[in-house]
Amino acid sequence: VDKPEAVEVNRKVDEMGVLLSVKVDKEDVGKLIGRLGNTAKALRTLLRVVGIKNHARVNLKIEEPEGGTHVPRSQGVDDVVDDLKL
Repeated sequence: VDKPEAVEVNRKVDEMGVLLSVKVDKEDVGKLIGRLGNTAKALRTLLRVVGIKNHARVNLKIEEPEGGTHVPRSQGVDDVVDDLKL
């Protein structure tokens, strides 16, 4: 990211596991997500491995900044199945 001072990570632990919510500057969201979401997928994979080693489910949520222009795409069956895999 170009503005590390704007990065915020919040951790929430409940019976479902650990949720890491990440907020970055609106100009850095694309870098965090990556082309076709590959960077975000890689981060989630790493967190899943860390979670498995620690017997916990770890999820990553990338918070959309104020004034964001993201248009959510509909998930296909393959995306939903991939989300369910450990």
